[in-house]
Amino acid sequence: MISQDGEVKMKSVTEYLDHSAAVYPDKIAIVDQYRSITFKDLRKEALHIASYIIRHFQLFHRPVCFYLDKSASCISAMMGIAYSGNFYTPIDTKMPQARIEKILETLENPVILTDKAHQEKVRNFMGVTDVFCLEDAFQEPCEESAVYEKVDKIIDTDVLYVLFTSGSTGTPKGVIIGHRSVIDYIEWVVETFHMDADTVFGNQAPFYFDNSILDIYSMLKTGATMYIIPQMYFAFPIKLLEYMQKNLINTIFWVPSALCLVANLRALPKRHVDSLSKILFCGEVMPNKQLNQWRREYPDALYGNLYGPTEITDVCAAYIVDRNFRDDEALPMGKACRNTEIFLLDENDRLVNAPEKEGELCVRGTCLAYGYYNNPEKTKAAFVQNPLNHSYSETIYRTGDLVKYNERGELVYICRKDYQIKLMGHRIELGEIETAASAVAGVTQNCCVFDDRRQKIVMFYTGSIEEKGLSTSLKGMIPDYMIPGKFIRLKIMPLNLNGKMDRVLLKQKLEE
Repeated sequence: MISQDGEVKMKSVTEYLDHSAAVYPDKIAIVDQYRSITFKDLRKEALHIASYIIRHFQLFHRPVCFYLDKSASCISAMMGIAYSGNFYTPIDTKMPQARIEKILETLENPVILTDKAHQEKVRNFMGVTDVFCLEDAFQEPCEESAVYEKVDKIIDTDVLYVLFTSGSTGTPKGVIIGHRSVIDYIEWVVETFHMDADTVFGNQAPFYFDNSILDIYSMLKTGATMYIIPQMYFAFPIKLLEYMQKNLINTIFWVPSALCLVANLRALPKRHVDSLSKILFCGEVMPNKQLNQWRREYPDALYGNLYGPTEITDVCAAYIVDRNFRDDEALPMGKACRNTEIFLLDENDRLVNAPEKEGELCVRGTCLAYGYYNNPEKTKAAFVQNPLNHSYSETIYRTGDLVKYNERGELVYICRKDYQIKLMGHRIELGEIETAASAVAGVTQNCCVFDDRRQKIVMFYTGSIEEKGLSTSLKGMIPDYMIPGKFIRLKIMPLNLNGKMDRVLLKQKLEE
């Protein structure tokens, strides 16, 4: 727990829920479209789940999946699995069957928690033998003493969750994160962004996406309230803003695509959310054109550009927006989070310090994942010995992201290493083209991919501008050799399960 001098001495995230349930027992913790639940009842549900797992399965340090609609019950499941000394993997009910089967195969057919509504469907999954329902766990008596015998055996390096991420390949990889990494991250988040029991989160991120870690565990630590915003509202921005206003939401942590949707559909001036004071975003590049629209509508809000892949517990760098930017400028990523070191390596694994010189962003610290579940080959490629340290074993994570320092010493994102191409002798970062196009009037979203077969840059975009007009506008902003060879206007930009632009699907469209 937390000592009298404020020093954090925790070994399990379940201590967050124990603390909030004791201090704020009757305060609403989570509101979804089905119900609201207090901290006391959230803990009660979690303990029943833990007790059931211990009694019926005798598992410890093993994966337990939950297959549930996005709801407060998912948080009960997460905490119940954690209390039992095991680790969780969320499986969303909207996930494609093939992806679910791959996840279960990687986890070697784990126990699955579901509810009566989905029980039959879960039993049809490949190789699943052990399935239990929330309703059954809640009906059985809770042996709290047996639960805390397990809790006492947990240490802070034990695994908390395995989240599956596809990255640019489309093949799911199970990222393994421990209790200590989440605790380290959440302590920084709460302190940096001044979150407390008065914070009201408007959750957008799916629970199988690492962005949700900030909402969930900040809520559990501080006694804040989290509203799980129904997904349908993101298709109707005015209704979304009305929902936020009605429920006094003051803090959001969304993917940029969600923020851009609200800005692009001109909803911001039509419905003001008086309570909104913190606007954080992460997961992809946030274009300044749309960010500036938010800043004009909410000039006094705190804006935070957070960066980090799933492999470093969600976020390893942050920039609190402190100055104005033109629409065609790149927004900085800022600097490393507390207790995390970020450094850049060039193609020869030499340290990059000079401003404007690009390098691959590498990370070391408590935030690092333990690798990919049952995938030693991928783990070995990304989690490597620090090439700057030849004296002892020290693991770093190579993100595959190319970045640079600006003149202020802030990190600035360029693109993925696999988005950097060579064309006609020129080295080109596709992200630079996207940044330029984002500032063009009449462009709402855009994404560049490289057609390897035809050796051509292709830009997919949405907006009112014609292809020829977009090409002409770009000629005044970037060199001729960077102008895409083909422009494809779409009615809607495809998004992946996490709400980010689906580059894999766009790449596949080139072959159609």
